Formats: sequence, structure tokens, C-alpha cells
Amino acid sequence: MKLTKHQNNPILKPHATNPWENLVVCNPGVWYENGKFTMLYRAAGDDEEHYIRMGTAVSTDGVNFERVSDEPTFGPSVDGPDQGGVEDPRIVKFGDDFYVTYAYRPHHPGQYWKFAHDVILLPETNEYSPAVMKDNIANSALAVTKDFKNWRRLGRVTDSNLDDRDVIIFPEKINGKFAMLHRPKQWVGEGYGVDKPAIWIRFSEDLMVWNEPSTMLIGGIDGTWEEKVGGSTPPLKTDDGWLVIYHGVENGGQGYYRVGVALLDLEDPTKVIARASDWIMEPEHDYEKEGFYKGCVFPTGNVIVDDTLYVYYGGADKYVGLATCKVSEILDFVKKG
Repeated sequence: MKLTKHQNNPILKPHATNPWENLVVCNPGVWYENGKFTMLYRAAGDDEEHYIRMGTAVSTDGVNFERVSDEPTFGPSVDGPDQGGVEDPRIVKFGDDFYVTYAYRPHHPGQYWKFAHDVILLPETNEYSPAVMKDNIANSALAVTKDFKNWRRLGRVTDSNLDDRDVIIFPEKINGKFAMLHRPKQWVGEGYGVDKPAIWIRFSEDLMVWNEPSTMLIGGIDGTWEEKVGGSTPPLKTDDGWLVIYHGVENGGQGYYRVGVALLDLEDPTKVIARASDWIMEPEHDYEKEGFYKGCVFPTGNVIVDDTLYVYYGGADKYVGLATCKVSEILDFVKKG
């Protein structure tokens, strides 16, 4: 079973006349409600600093999106910890408020595709500077909005000394607690049970206090398409379990990005009750192979409308794509393992 990529892909491209998004639009969070799809997408222009911002687009069919403004919806703060750039939003809703987790840096990364793997620009520091500044470590934060126009930054939800991204909150409480997926890059080695970054899960009674122990949930498998893994989209509740779409990277984390799928127990999501051994999407087309990461499909948004699963993803760190399938088909596939 493979996801079906839409014939109109990429459904969102860089905007030539908006300097903050004339180079990159990718990795969107998406929400569906009352017949309207709202997309919050990552965007960047051709500035050497490569500041990353977010824009908003809306649609009634999930395919044809219109930007709501020529200005960014959400961007780096002027003097806060996320002044280096904000990226990769994931959206959930509690009550009347949308909660958006996003990754950020304290200093702009530069045009990373021109550097060696995992190399970014660093700020000027001294012997007293904290690690988050010295290494320009990517953290994750939480912001809240009612309308994707007016925002309140709530702050960091990960440890400042960890590159902890792919932070995704479950869309409802489980046994009275919030749940979060995250991928701490430094949690590897004998003490962690994995030799490459993996997907972990933790719980909390407060959306801003995540200090309970984490459980390793999904690890990579050596010699496969998923040697290194990370969370992708917010888990979706189904009768069979929490449907989790994640990404896997070959070649020790330096090759193609593909997409995998697993099911978690509804009452105890630390239990993986099914995991497909094969991927459900891989880079195939130019918009997925030719960009700023060559060979990358990176889902960050998913919604279910009737029995159709819509998966929104970044292609080659440059475009937004859409892939779909029947919910029943992907559930049958993952349950077969």
C-alpha cells in the first residue's frame, strides 16, 4: 500500500514576489474544520541568513490553497530565544485554542544546503555562553492562537541543551494527561537503547511542563530505509489505535527520507501494537528529489475527512505536496505488519 500523490503536486510553491517566501515553502501543519482546510507552512527567502518564518493558506477542497496574506503569519521574535527562525509547525486544538509546536534556533542557520551535513552558522560566543548558544541548538516551543493571526508564544517545551525536534502533541488527553512525541538527537548509546535518534513519548498534566520520564517508542532499524526515525504528523485516533505517521532515513540519517506508519494502543500509547515494515511514500518526482534536501518527503500535517486521509508534506525542503489514501486501507496495511 502506497499513498497516492496528488496530480497537482506541488500544491504550494515559493512565491516569487514575497521576499520572505521566494525560495522555500514546505513542511506544513494543517487543520480541517467546518469544511475549511487551514495550512500553516514553513517559508524562507533567499537571504544569506536563511531566516525561516511561517505563512498561512486556506482551502475548501484540501488541494487548491490561497495565501491569506503577503506577510508572514508567524516569525522569529525580535529579542527572544527563537529569534534565529521558526519552522515545522504541528497543530492540535484544545477547546477554542489551537496549540502549535514548532522548532526554533537562537541564531539564524544560514543556507545549510551549501554546508557539510548537519553544519549551520554559529553566533559569536565566549567561555560563559550556554550550549544552546554555542552550538545554535534547535529547541521546540509552543504557541497558541485562535485564528492563526494573533499569537501568544508560551515558550520552550524541551531541554535547551538537547536538539529535540519533531515535537508533536496528541490531539486529546489520554488517561487525564497530555501526551507528546519527541526526538532528542543526543539520546543515543547504551544508556538509551538506540544507536541513532529515535521517537520517544512522554506525558504531562500541563502543556508547558514536560519533566516526566520518556519512553522510547519507535527506533530505527539498521540496514533498512529507516535507520534513523522521527515523528511526522499529529497522531490520529481510530477505532484500531492511534495512527502514527513517521519518517525514516536511510544511510545512517544522510540518505532518502521515506514515510512509515505504526499503530499505538489507545489507552497506553507507549505500546506499539502494529508497525509496517515497508514504507508508504518515498521521493519519486523532481519536486521531491531536486531542492535543498535532495530526496526528501517529510509529512507534518494530516487530517481525516470522511474515509480519506490527507497527508501534507515537504518535498526536498522546497515545496508542499499532498498524498492521500483511504483510512481503511492504511489501517489494514499497518495491521498486517
